[in-house]
Amino acid sequence: MQYIKNAGRVKAFEMEIIPAKRIVAQIGDTLILTCNTTGCASPSFSWRTHLDNPLGGKVSNHRTYSTLTMSPVSSVNSHAYLCTVICDEKEKKEKQVEVEPYSFPSDPIIEIRSSLVAGEPATVICQIPDVYPSSGLEVLLKKDECVLHENNFFEDSSTNTETKIVTYAFHPVAEDIGKEITCVARLTIPDMDFEPKERTSSQKLNANFGPQNTIITASPGNSPMEGDSLNLTCVTQSNPPPQIVWNKYLTEKSIQHLTNNNVLSIPHVHFNDSGLYICEVINLVTNKTEKATVDIIIQGAPVITKFSIEPSTTVQEGENVSIQCSAESSPPPKIILRRKSDSADMGPDNARSILLPSVTFQNGGDYECIAENKFGNSRSEITLNVKYGPKNTMITVIPTAALKEGETVTMKCTSSGNPAPVISWKKKKATGESEKIFRNATLTIQNLKSQDLGLYECEAYNPFGKEEKSVKLHVQARLEESDQMIPLIIAFSSVAAVAVPAVAILIYVSRQAKINGSYSLVKALRLKV
Repeated sequence: MQYIKNAGRVKAFEMEIIPAKRIVAQIGDTLILTCNTTGCASPSFSWRTHLDNPLGGKVSNHRTYSTLTMSPVSSVNSHAYLCTVICDEKEKKEKQVEVEPYSFPSDPIIEIRSSLVAGEPATVICQIPDVYPSSGLEVLLKKDECVLHENNFFEDSSTNTETKIVTYAFHPVAEDIGKEITCVARLTIPDMDFEPKERTSSQKLNANFGPQNTIITASPGNSPMEGDSLNLTCVTQSNPPPQIVWNKYLTEKSIQHLTNNNVLSIPHVHFNDSGLYICEVINLVTNKTEKATVDIIIQGAPVITKFSIEPSTTVQEGENVSIQCSAESSPPPKIILRRKSDSADMGPDNARSILLPSVTFQNGGDYECIAENKFGNSRSEITLNVKYGPKNTMITVIPTAALKEGETVTMKCTSSGNPAPVISWKKKKATGESEKIFRNATLTIQNLKSQDLGLYECEAYNPFGKEEKSVKLHVQARLEESDQMIPLIIAFSSVAAVAVPAVAILIYVSRQAKINGSYSLVKALRLKV
């Protein structure tokens, strides 16, 4: 026998296994067996099973102890494990421990097949998951405290965990409603101490019926005001609780699906929320369906839903134009459609469209639509923009009296159009060709000379057309020599003699120039003579 001196005392060689003798281990857990020594400086460890089966674990040796780790514990660990220790290759000692694996991890699972309808057969299934050893399993099926069925697996020889199933068919009666079906599973293994040894699960019996007596309630009512909150509640009698589907009827062949809930909530209702709502109740167990409907009418002041110009808000003169206005409300609105600059409506009462065939520039402008009922009114505006070529082109010449050399003459050209026309001036050459001389509405000639006489043309242009007007200038030459004084005086006298008729003629010629777009002093003198 080996001895070790320590502080004046001698310790004998000893060993132990922890835990000792017998251990019950839950399958799936981790189990560590420890082999300890005392009184030996250099022990040698070894592990084996009683019949030399695989260890089913991992050995880890340390200076004075050794461990055997089973992680996880399984049914293959059901053995007597022997730890052998040799001290200094001389003395040998052995001890063993029994490992008893078991598995009883969870409560039974109850399933009742087919619906429980009084008088019709039903099947109860109880599953006990991952049991080992199943030879110790006993199962009871009870209705409240009454045992319906008993089954055991005492003859079962399974060597692995298994899920055991017990099935029982019975005919429920009306009095069974509210009672409990209970599955009791007991795992009894002699000389094994573990908890729990019994597990139970229960499920209440229920009768299935319906749906029936389905109705819809509307809050605050069937005719809420626009902007109010609307709650539609579908109430029915059914067991189990039914599936509820809300739909809205659109047309004969169109249904809009809304939600799967017994309450349909619309926080702020609008006119287009009016319509027929359908609550469809479906019991998936009894395979029965029932429907209820409610007609909702949203009231309130009109809302203009469409105010448009076709084919476009911008058109070319001569196109056909349609102005349309639509509004919705309950009660139905009165529609007023008109041009803002007009005091009267453009159509009969409640006219929702205006047709403008071959539109002209006079039709352009702002249009308004007014929709009204007893709850209020709504209005909207739109602008019709008519594009057209230059019109009413006119030339004004200043001064309007006879022109003399050295004076300043101003010719102004005006024209209307959309977009606004571009104005340019041209002058006829002696060859008959026209030469562009200026690009502006107003043409000013300073220090007028005889060479400035001729025909001037004003051209107004935009992308939709052009228009031209002309004016002819004749200049009276200045007399500079002294010997020309007598003829001038005579001419002046002659002019004075006919001064009053000449003034009348000049006023007439000026007006004709504005009308005809041409100004000619020669023609004026010819009229005088």
